[in-house]
Amino acid sequence: MFDFGSPNAFLSHEAIPAIEQRTRVKFEYVPVLLGGIFKATNNKSPAETLAGVKNKPEFQALETERFIKRFNVQPYVWNPFFPVNTLNLMRAAIAAQLEDVFEKYVEAAFHHMWREPKKMDDPEVAVKALSAFGLNGAKLLTRAQDADVKAKLIANTQSAVERGAFGSPTFFVGNEMFFGKEQLREVEELVVANSE
Repeated sequence: MFDFGSPNAFLSHEAIPAIEQRTRVKFEYVPVLLGGIFKATNNKSPAETLAGVKNKPEFQALETERFIKRFNVQPYVWNPFFPVNTLNLMRAAIAAQLEDVFEKYVEAAFHHMWREPKKMDDPEVAVKALSAFGLNGAKLLTRAQDADVKAKLIANTQSAVERGAFGSPTFFVGNEMFFGKEQLREVEELVVANSE
C-alpha cells in the first residue's frame, strides 16, 4: 500500500524488483491516499513528527543510508516542492490500472517525484512529466476525476486503515502487516518461509 508522496515508498519500490526476482513472488501495489490514512488514524508525516526531536532525524538518515546499501538502490532526490498534494496522482494511479498502464505509470510518477523531482500537483507539470514516459498524461488525469476512480481510491484507503495501516509504505504477507521500508527484509523472509 503506497502513496507517491512517501520517499520511503519510493525506496521500497526501487528495492522490490530484486526481492521479486529472489523470491519469485510478485508484489501487488495498492494505491492509497496517505493524507486520508493520516486523517483516519490521527497520524502525521515524519517531517512533522521529527521536527525539533534531538537525534531521531539523524538516526532516520543513517537508517536510510543502511537501506540504500543493503538493497543496492539509488537514494532519492529531495523534492523541493514537498509536501506535494498527491490526491490527483493517486487517483490517476487508479485510472492507470483501469487503462492497463499501471506499472509504467508507477515508474513515471515515482521518477518525477523522487528521481527528477517536479511539482507533480500542478496538472500541467504532471501531464508533461507523464507524457515524457510515453503515457497519455492528459487522459489519465482527466479519468482521475471520474466518480468510479475516486470511489476506488477511497475504498483502498479505508481498507488499508481497517487492516491496520497508518502510513506508507505498508506491506501485507497474508494477514501479517509490516510498516516502513526497513521491514522489507522481514517481508522477504516471511515470503520465503511461506513458499518452502
